[in-house]
Formats: sequence, structure tokens, C-alpha cells
Amino acid sequence: MGRVRRKWHPNYFDHVVVRGNNRQILFHEAADFQQFLRILHYVYDKYSYTLVSYCLMNNHFHLLIRSEVPLSKVMMVINRRYSDYYKKKYRYTGHLYENRYFSDMILTSDGVLEVSRYIHQNPIRTKIPLVAKLEHYPYSSYQYFKKQNVIPSFLKPDQLLTFFRLESQRTYAYY
Repeated sequence: MGRVRRKWHPNYFDHVVVRGNNRQILFHEAADFQQFLRILHYVYDKYSYTLVSYCLMNNHFHLLIRSEVPLSKVMMVINRRYSDYYKKKYRYTGHLYENRYFSDMILTSDGVLEVSRYIHQNPIRTKIPLVAKLEHYPYSSYQYFKKQNVIPSFLKPDQLLTFFRLESQRTYAYY
């Protein structure tokens, strides 16, 4: 029996999570994180998508993404290209990822804000926080909300900021 087809709609964001097999490390060094970000650039040029939040942890990553083509196509290219890179660099065989990517369609503007906040808080919600302040974690999109860094072409933080106008009780400071 085949797998159940994923639900996808071009007007909604999806919270995507991918974990290493048996929670193994996916990103060993800075070059691995940078390669993943280059892959996001490559895929953005190939398939148009809107990424408003991301966080790359050692053994998993989160994306808050909306795509104009089926999300499965976007994630197939991202996961395959990173897997090929990882397997070649570390001479690894077998499954790199625990399962197919997890995705949850976010149906409300409030939900998009909550998921984005959850994604950005990953580096400080570990048993031993990785950084004292979220803006100090270099592999998260939070830095582009806090600082005036050059924003990568694949990231659209301004799209997230429009949701604050939709939620009258929410403020950027609360986020």
C-alpha cells in the first residue's frame, strides 16, 4: 500500500521538520550549515517559495514555508541535495533522515506567528541553551528580524510582519 498523499495548498504556510536518523547529527560544522543555506538558495531559484522562518539545529531543522508548487517537490530537492552532500563528505551510507519530513499546514495568521516563535526559540529551549540571546544564534532567521543584516533572497521576513497587522492583539514585542 502506498503512502497517504500530503495535503498542500499554495495559500497556506506549512511547518516542516526534518530529523536525523536516530536523532543523529545532520550538521557537524559551520560548512554544513552553510551548504544547507546554499541549497535553500538553489531550490528558491528552481521553485518559487516563501520562507518566513527557519532554524537549523545540529540534528534537525525547521522551516515555515509556503510554496507555489507542491511542497513535496520543494522538500524532495532540499532533502536529496543535502543528503547527497552529507553522504559524500562524511562517507555515509544508509538513511540520513529519520522519516519523511513532518509537515503541518498552518491555517490561521495567529498560528503562523506562534509557529514562527516556536521555531526561533529552539536554540534556547534545549536542556542547555545554545546561546544567551536568540539573535546570537547564526543558523536561524531570527537574526534578520532583530538586526539589519543582508537578508538572503530565499527568506521573506516581511511576509511574517504582515501577520502582526492582521492580529490586533499581537505585537512585534510580544513575538
